[in-house]
Amino acid sequence: QVQLVESGGGLVQAGGSLRLSCAASGRTFSDYAMGWLRQTPGKERGFVAAVSRSGSGVVYADSVKGRFTISRDNAKNTVYLQMNSLKPEDTAVYYCATSRETWSSRAIDYWGQGTQVTVSS
Repeated sequence: QVQLVESGGGLVQAGGSLRLSCAASGRTFSDYAMGWLRQTPGKERGFVAAVSRSGSGVVYADSVKGRFTISRDNAKNTVYLQMNSLKPEDTAVYYCATSRETWSSRAIDYWGQGTQVTVSS
């Protein structure tokens, strides 16, 4: 079992920045690729970014490339999502998630509870 707790969400003006954190506990953090997904009312959760177990490999959704940066600190069992140049369309509940060994949005093992990000225009 892995427990994931997100933090860092909030209200920010368009063009601003936020950094989300996701602290993991339970099993060995470095056994899992980590990702962030987001959801708005009435829509399915959509992929935002993922990072490999070592942190050397990252992948982003086209909509956030160049603005968001995912990273992880295996010593702290934490994954981060630095979000810059935020847009109103980034408003969503953001979830972190684990995927055993290699990231796959279709093979998620554990979810966090989510953190709300609201970007005002």
